[in-house]
Amino acid sequence: MPIITDTGFAADDAPDLIEPEALPPTGEGLAILLPNDADPSALAPAFNRITLIVVPFPGAADGRGFSIAKRLRNLGYRGILRAQGHLITDQYPFARQCGFDEVQIDDDLAARMPEELWLRAKDRAIPPFLRRA
Repeated sequence: MPIITDTGFAADDAPDLIEPEALPPTGEGLAILLPNDADPSALAPAFNRITLIVVPFPGAADGRGFSIAKRLRNLGYRGILRAQGHLITDQYPFARQCGFDEVQIDDDLAARMPEELWLRAKDRAIPPFLRRA
């Protein structure tokens, strides 16, 4: 499954994802799979140990992940934030504006929406009423 960044498609080189409730009391370089209905503030004490947080998007119409990303950034998370699942190129600028660093899509979606579409999407303007303050 390709990772989309502002420079194009990349391979996934993330460590194994763990659920928030399985967060160990110690350790560095952790990667968390944070459900889009979870409370991100529960991770705040461990932000300095977490290098990647992945937020799933089960469908293009489910925007809860955008709210999670914004909350994580407002809480002070500075690591990599990845949206994973069914996002489309039209949502990429908004995902970046909300705080996501990258998007992970499945191979079928990547075939329908190739890299050049994602690269063009990154430069699309976000309407003023949708911009992060």
